Order: sequence, then C-alpha cells, then structure tokens
Amino acid sequence: MRKEILRDNLDRVIWNIEQARVEVSEHHIVKLVAVGKYSDEESIKTLYELGQRAFGENQVQQLESRMKNLSSLPIEWQMIGNLQSNKINKLIELRPTLLQSLSSLKLAKALNKRLEEKEQTMSALLQINSANEESKSGVSSQEAIDIYQQIKEEFPNIKLKGVMSIGALSSDIKEVQKSFEITHSIYEKLQKDDATICSMGMSSDYELAIKCGSNLVRIGSKIFK
Repeated sequence: MRKEILRDNLDRVIWNIEQARVEVSEHHIVKLVAVGKYSDEESIKTLYELGQRAFGENQVQQLESRMKNLSSLPIEWQMIGNLQSNKINKLIELRPTLLQSLSSLKLAKALNKRLEEKEQTMSALLQINSANEESKSGVSSQEAIDIYQQIKEEFPNIKLKGVMSIGALSSDIKEVQKSFEITHSIYEKLQKDDATICSMGMSSDYELAIKCGSNLVRIGSKIFK
C-alpha cells in the first residue's frame, strides 16, 4: 500500500516537472532531489526501487544515519540544510555529492580550511537570499556575484557548481516569482564562471521555479506525504 502511494506521488511530481520544463524548452533538463526530512528509511528505499536516485537531507546528523543505514544502495546524497561550523568535519567525512547551502563567505573560509587539511574537495552551491528575508540564510543578491567569484579564487577546495535559493515566503505569487527571477538572473551571469546548477523550488512552488529557469528542485512533502 505504502509503495503504491509513493509511486503515485513520485509519478505526479515527475509529470508536473515535465509539464513545467517543456514550457521553458524541450531541451531544459530538471533534476529532482527528494528531501527525506519528513520520511523514514523504508520510504527512501522504496523510492530508490521506483527509480529515484538523488536524496537530500537538512541535518548532518540525519544525513549520517541514513547514509550508514542505506549504505547498500548507491544513492546520490546531498546536504541541503544550514551547515553549522561545528558540523563541518562530520560533513567532510560523509562526502556528500553536493552541499547546496553554502550560505556565507565565513562558512566558505572555514569549510575550505578543513578540506585543505584533509586534502579533499567538496562540490557546493552558493545560497542566495534573493527575497532579502531575515529568517533566511544566504548571501544578498547584490553581493552574490562578487562572493561567488571570491570563493572560486580564494578557496580552491570548494568546487562551486552554481546557486541555490528558497522562494519568498509570501502568498503573493508575484513576490515568489520575483525572488526566483532574481536568483536565475544571477545564475545566468555566473555561467561564464562555470555555474551549471540553479537550484530553486520546493513542494509548494517547484513548477513556478522551473518556469523561472530552475534546473534542480528539492521536493519533500509532495512525495513523502
């Protein structure tokens, strides 16, 4: 029964992604990262069996336990939540495919230092607070390009792959759309600096995010509910 619910949810989300991406262009490819925050390991396992390969976690602790308990599956794990500086060593140890939430120059400096010590690299996205909301982490849209280039120049152990943002917390769709458009315009300018990922959109707004140019969406409750 649970498998059928998950299959239906996944199929619906994939269908909606397809509809939205084709509106942008037939060549516009969108990656789906399933966010396990609201789920259990059995559900993640079932989704893997159904063909979902990339999963994201909000907390290093949760990421660690799930990577350990599901180590028999070659899952692509991503860290998508706030990274506290006291969890940097643990995250480096876990070696996720991508850190989506590199939210400040200070964090980049601390992360690069530890990566250097361990002779490792980590792929990451620069988190942009494009809606300028105090409740959100991320660099301001005004500073994003300069900070992105500075990280690339000064912190070689961090491999920046693009940008990430969370849509404006607003019931006004135009406000949400505006926040996505700001992030996407920054992403377009950073393509000359090898940015390939524009991660925008969650369960409540992923179709709008795709129409604004997102090529990676992070979806939890719409799949796992």
